[in-house]
Amino acid sequence: MASSSSSSSYRYQVFLSFRGEDTRLNFTGHLYKALRDAGIDTFIDDDELRRGKAIRDELLRAIQGSRVSIIVFSKRYGDSSWCLDELVEIMKCRRTVRQIVIPIFYDVDTSDVRKQSGSFGEAFGKHEKRFALDLDRILRWREALTDAADLSGWDLRNTLNGHEAKLIKEIVKSVSKELNCTNLFVALYPIGIESRVRAMNSMLDVEPNDKACVGIWGMGGVGKTTIAKALYNQTYDGTFDGRSFLANVREKWSQPNGPVLLQEQLLSDIFKSEVHVGSVDRGIKVIEERLSCLKVLILIDDVDHINQLNALARHNVWFGPGSRIIVTTRDEHVLKQLEVDAIYKAEEMNDTESFELFSWYAFRRSSPTQEYTEVTRMVVDYCAGMPLALEVLGSFLYRRSTAEWQSTLEKLKRSPHRDIKKVLQISFDGLEDDEVQSIFLDISCFFIGMNKDYVELILDGCELDAKTGINILLERSLLTIRENDKNDKLMMHDLLRDMGRDLVQEKFPKEPGKWSLTLNVEEAEKVSFSTKAFIKMQRLRLLQLNHVKLNGSYEYLSEDLRWLCWHGFPLKFIPNNFLLGNLVALDLQYSKLAGVWEEPKLIEKLKILNLSHSRNLRQTPDFSYILNLEQLIMIDCESLEEVHDSIGLLEKLVLVNLEGCTSLKKLPKSFGKLKSLITLIFSGCPPFENSGDSDLWPSRIMTRLVPTWLKELYLMQYNMTDDAIPKELGSLPSLEILEISESNVQNLPNLVGLSHLKHFLLDTCERLESIPDFPTKLEYISVVRCGQLKRVPDMSRMPDLFILALIDCVNLVGVPGLNKLLTKSLGDLFLSNSSMPTLHEAIIWVISFQIPSHNFL
Repeated sequence: MASSSSSSSYRYQVFLSFRGEDTRLNFTGHLYKALRDAGIDTFIDDDELRRGKAIRDELLRAIQGSRVSIIVFSKRYGDSSWCLDELVEIMKCRRTVRQIVIPIFYDVDTSDVRKQSGSFGEAFGKHEKRFALDLDRILRWREALTDAADLSGWDLRNTLNGHEAKLIKEIVKSVSKELNCTNLFVALYPIGIESRVRAMNSMLDVEPNDKACVGIWGMGGVGKTTIAKALYNQTYDGTFDGRSFLANVREKWSQPNGPVLLQEQLLSDIFKSEVHVGSVDRGIKVIEERLSCLKVLILIDDVDHINQLNALARHNVWFGPGSRIIVTTRDEHVLKQLEVDAIYKAEEMNDTESFELFSWYAFRRSSPTQEYTEVTRMVVDYCAGMPLALEVLGSFLYRRSTAEWQSTLEKLKRSPHRDIKKVLQISFDGLEDDEVQSIFLDISCFFIGMNKDYVELILDGCELDAKTGINILLERSLLTIRENDKNDKLMMHDLLRDMGRDLVQEKFPKEPGKWSLTLNVEEAEKVSFSTKAFIKMQRLRLLQLNHVKLNGSYEYLSEDLRWLCWHGFPLKFIPNNFLLGNLVALDLQYSKLAGVWEEPKLIEKLKILNLSHSRNLRQTPDFSYILNLEQLIMIDCESLEEVHDSIGLLEKLVLVNLEGCTSLKKLPKSFGKLKSLITLIFSGCPPFENSGDSDLWPSRIMTRLVPTWLKELYLMQYNMTDDAIPKELGSLPSLEILEISESNVQNLPNLVGLSHLKHFLLDTCERLESIPDFPTKLEYISVVRCGQLKRVPDMSRMPDLFILALIDCVNLVGVPGLNKLLTKSLGDLFLSNSSMPTLHEAIIWVISFQIPSHNFL
């Protein structure tokens, strides 16, 4: 990201526009010398004009390349078409590039300039005759004069008793002050910044006299400061009484007398003179008292503790009407403590922006040569949208051969670039609590992409305060959860992940026993792996051995294990000498298990058991040895025939997932005793058979099998017919989610009794003909590919319904109550392949009343 705007982009600091024969040898000559003596680079045509160049073109470039234009209006200024053309260009630059324009009225009335009267009126009388065929030019001159006369400037007749020397001194002082307020340099290449500043501007779009404080939050290296400086430059419009940019606050705060120096810098920037406060407490009072009536623009960069803001910009009342405060930080909690008006999350660059920014650094052009295109893609993919990484690696690889690029990529796979790691590690080192650091390292090694609650359960079992720790990592942008992600997956930028894994090995290079070990398939296939390798790893808490075969006795593995993930576990039973007494989560998906344990072992801490895709497994374990189990997941265990009767003993069991267990035809009566069960997934299971009192079958499943406090029930691909769906389905008052997709049902029972149901899915029920009624609390309804469906209930009875999907329901003749619903709660309506006239009329009716909040797809 970049946007370059600094004094270095100007050719001159000041452009002087004047009528030579009026003021060249007196006022303007003296003003020019005073400006030059003050070190201000000033353009005056007879001093700077290069011989052999067209006068007009050179003057235009001089005007366009100046930071400030000073217009000396004198009696004969209006006589000169040359001067008037200059003025038009100056006023254009004021509008387009925010050039500062200062009018000086030298021995002429302001009203004569504004109204083109007096000597200016006489001049225009002549111009209108001379340029009778170019009246547009005359109009541009008049408009420019009027606009310039309305600007704040200096009138010699009414200032300092007409004392020219004193006025020149004041003008030089004023110009110097303006030039000292030049824009900040933002970055070298202007890629991706404009859209981000637009988004931030919308947060500052308040009434002119209202105060606004906004925060920019994001991980290190993502471009927070770049965005903030660009916003700072754009926000400053000349109406502020003062402004200040406090850079690197986190770093400066920790230096000797750092807090006081920052307060003094803030005050000195705004008042353009040295201000000393002596102590933090006095500094707070000075800021509050002296700035409370001033309109100020303040950028406070890289804050990491609320104490810093308490000393610099704690309350809006410290600043005058119209003030704008911008704060950048890696810690969202700091912004919440400050109670900012809005928080902008600085996101990574997209692929197009990343490719272009990297190309500018690596090739000094917007795209690579053909020879480098593929390897450029590889480096850009590695950077994953982080501007810092794109800049560092692009600069490093500039003018290097493709062989060197490939070598660099191989090295990056082993360890991050030191300059990138240095910036990223600031956030890690800023985690004051060693426990939170440990949680970050564990997640970076194992749990990226996993459900937040699942990870918390495991890390709590490691005696860590996982919930608090993960929330801190989210606030510090070291972790993210994608917006609208129903699964709450913990995500981490690839470079943060690499840094975390590198830190583990860097911290204990010769003590692998202190690592949390992970092996993947590719690594395992290259080595012969013996259990004796674990002898020195007795403190191992987390172990992932996917598709690995171990040779030797399992007694060598750590008894301290809390999480074991071993996809493709190669044995038929877990060996007796594999001591798992401290295990919290056991994940043996895709295993070769026929049973679970050779002999049942007491595992009191086990909360999660995942045996999914273990296609040889015929029976669940004896649950009486794992009484604290909370989640049982056995997806696609196609040989599973029996659930052990002891399942009824699991008082803490909240989730049972038996999806795709195609051989499972009966469940024990004790299943109905599960006191804590919340989520039950039978999707893809066959109808249960009646085999006596000890078993249950579909027609009695709701009354004897499913507890009434169940909140989620999934029956997708559950081959139910009308006879198989009991009327008691509507008697689960706590149910919030119900899915009956891909079934053979024709008519549903009355579901009004599901008083808390919010989500209802009826997808691909091809024989379904009617729905008698919907519960009134529904928020989401999905009815997709139900080709025989003809009638649905009155939608107006569901005031909370926000999403309605009616897709490929070709025989549906109408949707009662949709008109009312569209004007109330409904946010999204998804339609396709429908021939419903009443529905189409409803949509046309809503659009005709310009209801803006609905999406029609």
